[in-house]
Amino acid sequence: MTEKQVIHAMTKSLLSVGSEIRQLRKARQMTLKALSHSSGVSLSHLSAIERGTAQPSMDVLNSVAAALSVTPDWFFARRSGAGPMEQACVVRAQNRRNLNSLYQQDARELGYTDALLSSSIGGDFYMGMSVYEPKSDQQDDALLKHTGEIHAFLVEGELEVQIADEVIVLLAGDSYSCDASIPHRACNRSDRIARLIWAISPVVIPKDVQHSEAGTSKAAKAER
Repeated sequence: MTEKQVIHAMTKSLLSVGSEIRQLRKARQMTLKALSHSSGVSLSHLSAIERGTAQPSMDVLNSVAAALSVTPDWFFARRSGAGPMEQACVVRAQNRRNLNSLYQQDARELGYTDALLSSSIGGDFYMGMSVYEPKSDQQDDALLKHTGEIHAFLVEGELEVQIADEVIVLLAGDSYSCDASIPHRACNRSDRIARLIWAISPVVIPKDVQHSEAGTSKAAKAER
């Protein structure tokens, strides 16, 4: 690799890490100042990192990741491809990113696993796939609510969806859309796996999403 190629690769890496930090910070609805306060990293240094003009040390990356409730590897998305558009826009199946790491809850707690299908969380909406194992359910049977709207399509299996007080059974090929501020949940009570493709707008992935339980609420780290 030539010196020019090395410099280009380093610049590209810096821009990528900075962009990932900025995207997640915005999805968490945190200002640069708030992230600086939570991470202990100076505002000017954070700003330079997000712009791709400063290289963060591992200590800084660890501090920023902790403030955003992720592990540092979230900032290093695997982007394979021959050309720049393929690398920027295409997500190969083996490179899908695990969204449960953002929620800080695993399949046992949530009743499903989520994978990011979009190439980034930097747009006006993001798309993902939920996989519900047979007879899977959330541990606390709570309804969730958050800002925005949901559009979803059941690719495989059978899924029980509750929106407000109404329980609906979806079969493969069915879809639904709803205001995400309406309490809702989904579970797989069948003996087969269920796969749900979904899109949510806006891109808001807070650390806490409200659970609605018999007129009360509690915080939970989950998106849907």
